[in-house]
Amino acid sequence: MTTGSCTALVTPFNDDAVDYKGFARLVAFQVENGIDGVLAAGTTGESPSLTWNEHNAIIENTKNNINNINNIKDKCICIAGTGSNNTSETLAATKHAVDVGVDAVLLVDPYYNGPSSLEIRKEYIEPVAKAFPGIDIIPYLIPGRTGTQLLPEDLAILNEKFDNINTVKDATGNIENMKLVRKYCRPGFTILSGDDDLTCEMMSDPQIKASGVISVVSNIAPLAVSEMVRFLNQGNLQKAQKLMSALKPLFKIVTVKTFETTPYGEVVCRARNPLPVKTLMSILGMPSGGCRQPLGKMTKKGLKTVLEAARSVNADAPEIFRPLADFFDVDIDERLNDPLNLEGLYYGEY
Repeated sequence: MTTGSCTALVTPFNDDAVDYKGFARLVAFQVENGIDGVLAAGTTGESPSLTWNEHNAIIENTKNNINNINNIKDKCICIAGTGSNNTSETLAATKHAVDVGVDAVLLVDPYYNGPSSLEIRKEYIEPVAKAFPGIDIIPYLIPGRTGTQLLPEDLAILNEKFDNINTVKDATGNIENMKLVRKYCRPGFTILSGDDDLTCEMMSDPQIKASGVISVVSNIAPLAVSEMVRFLNQGNLQKAQKLMSALKPLFKIVTVKTFETTPYGEVVCRARNPLPVKTLMSILGMPSGGCRQPLGKMTKKGLKTVLEAARSVNADAPEIFRPLADFFDVDIDERLNDPLNLEGLYYGEY
């Protein structure tokens, strides 16, 4: 499995249909700005609301687009998000991904039906690992969204039993969990950060020794994220932390929490990934489109939070957005300050 920076790529839509031309541009933007891997049809790509035909087509398009970029084929890997809460569907999706030649598959913990860690190991990951011994399988731990979690003990059993389970994407936000993964799994096991804002800590902590990230923010800033990770892998903490500070406002908007007023009192509203990043991508003139229902739009307060973060980065570290401006031929100042670029991106009232 690769070390370094991978992007959990959004799925661009055009009138609720997958925008495959826009998708190709997004892949090219990633690869040309030094990203080590692209994750297609992951949860950031709105996999729960894709049909399986769309899901498979996105994975195949990603692999083909990477291969078609000159001199890039061996430099950027393709990871397919084939996980679900139905093992038979995951097996079918993984077979398709293997057939089109992806380098690895990502299996998110089964959401909603919430099997135990033992069940996740025996009834979900083991069947895939047995059926496809030639493909790297990456369990994805994100209990805050799935309501369940493959525990370090069961992950270590899988790592011991299967040669193709040597990597985990950890978005638990639990540093102690990560330390247990490092302690229990075999030497050489790869831990990838699943939280942009924890990447520096995970990679610099000697008890975790993460070696990369599967990032959301790199949809917008692939060069900066890939350079930050490269500096961390080189042990250059000073340069890495400088980039971390420049990117921090963007890391804070992966999920946006606001307090909204209703006729019945104040409520908390969470705009969750990928809504904030897709909103910013649309503002910046990138292929994005809206999210597929039941995801919708941001509130005015949420949109203001996204804009403030982007404007802060543009003012303090304009080099973060420069690759985006060059590739998509946009004026960042104009995109962030023209009200016309905000039309249709937020709810007029709660």
